[in-house]
Amino acid sequence: MSGRLFQINVNPQGGVPKHPVLLARLQVLGVEGDRQRHLQFHGGPDRAVSLFSLERLQKLQSEGHPIAPGTTGENLTLEGLDWEQLVPGIRLRVGQALLEVTSYTAPCKQIRESFLAGDFTRISQKLHPGWSRVYARVLTEAVVHRGDPVSLEPAP
Repeated sequence: MSGRLFQINVNPQGGVPKHPVLLARLQVLGVEGDRQRHLQFHGGPDRAVSLFSLERLQKLQSEGHPIAPGTTGENLTLEGLDWEQLVPGIRLRVGQALLEVTSYTAPCKQIRESFLAGDFTRISQKLHPGWSRVYARVLTEAVVHRGDPVSLEPAP
């Protein structure tokens, strides 16, 4: 299964929203140009990159949520993948970078502006399986570009 990197999102001040850039280096400790404010919850080698699905965002928009790429803090907005396959342990190649999904991302009140009535639990894996963002570790560092191909990799 293959898709593409729809948008790269960073915020050098930390927090949300994250803003689009044309390229960024994915590094073991995070995305170059992006800052994490609350390191107990975000960042580090197992939460270096946050990913979300463009198709999920579009569906949420059709439900009336004022969400857009980057507003929930994802670094990479991906399109064309079967989002339910992005589970912990799966590897994906984004351009020349190799990532491994480590966990589902718990939503928090910082992203409430992206949801009707502030209901950020709409993307909770526990309440709505298959709708969560995911965290990934960077196995192979590389510069990625908007539009790069994305593919799931066979297990090692």
